[in-house]
Amino acid sequence: MNPMMAARLYSSVQGGSMPSSPTPQANPAAEGPGFADMLKSVVSQTAEQTRGAEMQMAQNVQGQGNLIDVVTSISAAEASLETVLAVRDQVISAYKEIMAMPI
Repeated sequence: MNPMMAARLYSSVQGGSMPSSPTPQANPAAEGPGFADMLKSVVSQTAEQTRGAEMQMAQNVQGQGNLIDVVTSISAAEASLETVLAVRDQVISAYKEIMAMPI
């Protein structure tokens, strides 16, 4: 997976659009939440989706839920987790590249 694909996946989870080219910002703090805040938000959303999928499965086991709802919630949780893992892998890759750079 290339970095642009991971960035697009991350952007799609956030509901934003990927800018075509980076634009310099005079005051990045005024723009909005930082990268760490966005990561916290995505991780908490992933956890919520996972809990929702677990609740759907428990209801289905008890005979109260619908199988289609279970499959849908599991698919959403899986897609969210895959996005988080893709972003994590790209961050680790970027860190390794930076650490390998000569000073």
